[in-house]
Amino acid sequence: MTTKRQHAILLLLLFFCSHTLFSHAADSITEDTVIRDNDGGDNLVSKDLTFEMGFFGLDNNNSSRYVGIWYHEIPVKTFIWVANREKPIKGREGSILIQKSNGNLIVLDGENNEVWSTNMSVPRNNTKAVLRDDGNLVLSEHDKDVWQSFEDPVDTFVPGMALPVSAGTNIFRSWKSETDPSPGNYSMKVDSEGSTKQILILEGEKRRKWRSGYWDGRVFTGVSDVTGSSLFGFTVITDTKGEEYFTYKWNSPEKVRFQITWDGFEKKFVLDADGKQWNRTQFEPFDDCEKYNFCGSFAVCDTGNSPFCSCMEGFEPMHWEEWNNRNWTRGCGRRTPLKAEAERSANNSSSGADREVSVGEDGFLEQRCTKFPDFARLENFVGDADCQRYCLQNTSCTAYSYTIGIGCMIWYGELVDVQHSQNNLGSLLHIRLADADLGDGGKNTKIWIILAVVVGLICIGIVVLLVWRFKRKPKVSSASGFNNNSEIPAFDLTRSTDLSEISGELGLEGNQLSGAELPLFHFSCILAATNNFSDENKLGQGGFGPVYKGKIPGGEDVAVKRLSRKSSQGLEEFKNEMVLIAKLQHRNLVRLLGCCIQGEEKILVYEYLPNKSLDCFLFDPVKQTQLDWAKRFEIIEGIARGLLYLHRDSRLRIIHRDLKASNILLDESMNPKISDFGLARIFGGNQNEANTNRVVGTYGYMSPEYAMEGLFSIKSDVYSFGVLLLEIMSGRKNTSFRDTDDSSLIGYAWHLWSEQRVMELVDPSLGDSIPKTKALRFIQIGMLCVQDSASRRPNMSSVLLMLGSESTALPLPKQPLLTTSMRILDDGESYSEGLDVSNDLTVSMVTTGR
Repeated sequence: MTTKRQHAILLLLLFFCSHTLFSHAADSITEDTVIRDNDGGDNLVSKDLTFEMGFFGLDNNNSSRYVGIWYHEIPVKTFIWVANREKPIKGREGSILIQKSNGNLIVLDGENNEVWSTNMSVPRNNTKAVLRDDGNLVLSEHDKDVWQSFEDPVDTFVPGMALPVSAGTNIFRSWKSETDPSPGNYSMKVDSEGSTKQILILEGEKRRKWRSGYWDGRVFTGVSDVTGSSLFGFTVITDTKGEEYFTYKWNSPEKVRFQITWDGFEKKFVLDADGKQWNRTQFEPFDDCEKYNFCGSFAVCDTGNSPFCSCMEGFEPMHWEEWNNRNWTRGCGRRTPLKAEAERSANNSSSGADREVSVGEDGFLEQRCTKFPDFARLENFVGDADCQRYCLQNTSCTAYSYTIGIGCMIWYGELVDVQHSQNNLGSLLHIRLADADLGDGGKNTKIWIILAVVVGLICIGIVVLLVWRFKRKPKVSSASGFNNNSEIPAFDLTRSTDLSEISGELGLEGNQLSGAELPLFHFSCILAATNNFSDENKLGQGGFGPVYKGKIPGGEDVAVKRLSRKSSQGLEEFKNEMVLIAKLQHRNLVRLLGCCIQGEEKILVYEYLPNKSLDCFLFDPVKQTQLDWAKRFEIIEGIARGLLYLHRDSRLRIIHRDLKASNILLDESMNPKISDFGLARIFGGNQNEANTNRVVGTYGYMSPEYAMEGLFSIKSDVYSFGVLLLEIMSGRKNTSFRDTDDSSLIGYAWHLWSEQRVMELVDPSLGDSIPKTKALRFIQIGMLCVQDSASRRPNMSSVLLMLGSESTALPLPKQPLLTTSMRILDDGESYSEGLDVSNDLTVSMVTTGR
């Protein structure tokens, strides 16, 4: 009896186990599969159980049925996509299947009428539809994607989507109501008109309801509640064809989505820790100032003021009675016509000679804005001065702004939808005004300038007195031209110069510094800032000479690079950095603040980055724990963006030639900045490759064709990036494998790759913070970058696309035979064949004080 009972219990357990094993719904549809509307029994569920696809109804009697995708196992059903939103099925007789004749995925009603289809015009064979873990329904033919729901969005944007930036594509359309998914009255899209990028919400076909403000490479500048935590959320990536896409990266276990709601608001939702409720966070307009052009033309909306609306300086309400009644829709107009308009009016008037016409030149008045005016056009100018000059010469230009991350923005005609918040300093908008309207402002400005100069001279005098009284007399040769009794001010940042004037002093050929402007520091200021180049202020030493920390008047910390008089190569590096960095601006490149050229003294002044270089953290067993996966990902992406700017987007086409961990500096937020351009080279617009007889750089990071043949190109930097990527993933130096069979990190990585043990390469300090799929993908990207053949390496735009989109398929790398066979003996030795390889292979390496 006992034995029978035991058998019965065993059978029961086997039944439950087998039921558990096979109860998970399928995630795909094949040509032999049909999903029917039967209370979810046939629904698709993604492998990680995040998303579900099937039939649903929203009214109480389920009379209208739809096919959609929603979050699985969340109490309140949340939809991200609907197929037949315009043709609901009456009753519960619908089905989903793949049409064998052409491979389309279709939805049929109870009478076998087609209500929705993937609508591929080219017939396909053996197609298969898979619901992926990111919520994307993908139709593929022999593992090649031929259609996906992410390219046919409804009202929701989720991480993993790649939204084309080009105008008019992939428009999100709201639901008609909370219970009606048919297309509503509001749409959301990317507006890239004028080369600027922003998010628009439209009411109807064309009427603007809300906009995000312009994308500056990190955030949408007009969204008031975007904080530092969102800096690495939205990202623009570029594919191999040059097409740009918006993506969103979410480095958190909580689920997130963006939605254009049925009532016309863009909202960001984050699922709470319990997985039961969606919490709204950003992108929801709460006040009147968020309404598009609430105050009308040439007006500023500020909820910190009462009333909210005010005319810009130099403008007055178009209709005073309406304005006083808080009807601001007509906006403001100029008090005084601009010069060109006044002259045209005088010339067109029969009594023009009797009219009073302003003969003064137009000027600009500054206005702080947290949301710049709409309809900006991006012009190809670098620097505020060139941008201002262009606007002033164009009589149609009404305002300009040069903003880091965006560039030179020009506005023509009326300035609309301008917003400012007292809680945010915002950015400067320069508004064009007639000379008469600049009068009072100009007088006040002159008064403030005089006061500032007087106070500045007093402070300068105190600094000079302290330096003379308490510090030892600086040892400067007479050739420097510096005299302690000189009455020159110690510091004058307001003075800038066209560096073409000093090209002769540097021995530069032609006019290489034409158009570049930098503040000129006086040598006395540098002495005071660095405590007379004291040893306690010394940060490091390189082939060019020492680097010191300094503090200039005003309290800003700087890094001072002083050319060593004993250096044989420092002068060449100095010239190179002056030519290059003076003309380059990017958030992932170190910023050059100014220079000092006085006699034999040649000094560069950079922004000070408190976290020093990447190698200080990456190769330190204690500090490397501070670099979790999210931070390493941001560093990798930042370096890639900086290189893409150098290779493609800057005015000059630059090959860095010495990219390595010690040349990646980290700011206070651990954001990476590429530094040390002493070895960089400029390429012509159509130039792809160059040759040199002087191979300089750092072995371990040099590509085979450069180290062995002196050939370098943008693919040389890609190789160095690949080495750096593998170092960041592993936490180990490429040169730390000299005494092993693998000879280098690249050889070791290939060894693990070929034996399918590549996860052993990942830095143990990362722990579980990095998903396995991410680790494998990034290591594969690194291996693609360090292939022997330059032609097989991807360019940086492709690398960024690979880093940012998991849906992009990666090719398999070739074994790097040349690299692994080159034994690295020490930093000063090289592998060469008949080349004049100098012994200064690490001239740009700074040895930090640690």
